[in-house]
Amino acid sequence: MAYSEPLAQRIRRLLKRRKNFVEKKMFGGVGFTLSGNLCCAIWKDSLILRVGPDLYEDTLAEPHVRVFDITGRPMTGWVMVAPDGFPDDESLRNWLDLAYHFCRTLPPKS
Repeated sequence: MAYSEPLAQRIRRLLKRRKNFVEKKMFGGVGFTLSGNLCCAIWKDSLILRVGPDLYEDTLAEPHVRVFDITGRPMTGWVMVAPDGFPDDESLRNWLDLAYHFCRTLPPKS
């Protein structure tokens, strides 16, 4: 299954005014980097977010959120949100903001 193009369009629309985001195809999906750091991505129809270690456990407690594990090796600081967790642009924007604020704390990559 390819990644959800409608979700990619929604993300593109919400990120278009933010600087330093670059879209990249990866892992059979699409990712969005901020200053070279992967910030969020789409895998199938799920949203993948980099929330960092401090917000990881609290974010996992949210509805429709689970551990990011597509290879058998869970990635701490990353979560997957099922489509029911972002039914409208406001909820999607809130998720993207969470990842954006964490990724802004990371040093830029070249």
